[in-house]
Amino acid sequence: MTAPPTAARRPVSRRGLLAGGALAAGGSLAGATAVTAARSDDPGVRPVAPVAGIGGAVEPFHGPRQAGVATEPQAHASFVAFTMRAGTDRAALGRMLRLLSDDAARLTQGRPALADTEPELGLLPARLTVTFGFGPGLYAAAGVDDRRPASVAPLPAFRVDRLQPRWSGGDLLLQICADDPVTVAHAQRVLVKDSRPFATVRWVQQGFRRGAGVEPGHTQRNLFGQLDGTANPRPGGPLETAVWVPDGPAWLRDGTTLVLRRISMNLESWDLLGHTDRELAVGRRLDTGAPLTGVAEHDEPDFAATGPDGLAAIPDFSHLTRARVGEDRLKILRRPYNYDGVPTADGAADSGLIFASYQADVARQFLPIQRRLAERDLLNEWTTPIGSAVFAIPPGCPDGGWIGQQLLG
Repeated sequence: MTAPPTAARRPVSRRGLLAGGALAAGGSLAGATAVTAARSDDPGVRPVAPVAGIGGAVEPFHGPRQAGVATEPQAHASFVAFTMRAGTDRAALGRMLRLLSDDAARLTQGRPALADTEPELGLLPARLTVTFGFGPGLYAAAGVDDRRPASVAPLPAFRVDRLQPRWSGGDLLLQICADDPVTVAHAQRVLVKDSRPFATVRWVQQGFRRGAGVEPGHTQRNLFGQLDGTANPRPGGPLETAVWVPDGPAWLRDGTTLVLRRISMNLESWDLLGHTDRELAVGRRLDTGAPLTGVAEHDEPDFAATGPDGLAAIPDFSHLTRARVGEDRLKILRRPYNYDGVPTADGAADSGLIFASYQADVARQFLPIQRRLAERDLLNEWTTPIGSAVFAIPPGCPDGGWIGQQLLG
């Protein structure tokens, strides 16, 4: 019987070439990606069949557009931002993105990563998606700043902002989403290890929504209890025109842009509001999400309607009024996640929203809405933006390709 190949003879040339080249160029973190034990095709690794249902559900990785944008939102998410190491140039970035794309493609299909040290954790994808975003620093590192979309830059300052560096900026983003938190944690660990020769972790923001199957067909609720995302553009025409870049540079077609805002929510003072005052601040009924002039969530609001007192039925200061957009092409796609940190010693919550907004053009779509909200949204009394970052979401890639190939290849 022929003995299994030794670690030195295993066919890991692709990973070795990609990571090894970066190590040779950077001269640091030797051996960071030299782990080759527990490969998915090792003779000593016993295969485990994925379970049916939620655990075995698969989202595509390859295609003209990246998954994780128009994908039905999963229950758990981790947003990981990186800062490029000094000396990570265009060639090194290409090696990093090849490596990350290869491992992400494997994990999303329920196959362990190439050098997965815990391959058992890579067998249940649970609708895992890994979405790549490029921040301003990535273009500078690659020497292609002339290709950076104008809107991929820090947002202008708003008077309501109290931004903290630990939640802001970033050169590269990996948005990792799945219906199982173990799957998210494992994918994050694998991809962070992949990135070590090239980048350092800048921040990680982890969030959650309703669990898979708990409340199917319903819009996400934030921790104020309000529905969040009712006005999203619908699949088909509105989503096409509002989210995906139809023209512009060839490398960005079928891509989009992401604005990520970390918004702290003061639940302690929100708790003091009566039910009616909460609904007036939001402009919708909290139980159904219907506008104050309607009975169902997706009823069109009547902003001209008045109540028995002669005042506007939906106040001008309500979140619904300030955030409204008339034209489909000017809407944004909201894909938010809640966060819930460690309470203070006296029990005050550290909670809020990781607000992910996708749109074809930040300046044309996101900024007008944000300016109106910053000016007069009554919810500003209970919310504070403490983090902000902007990324271009490049197109997807074909089987055998890699994310970012259109920009750097």
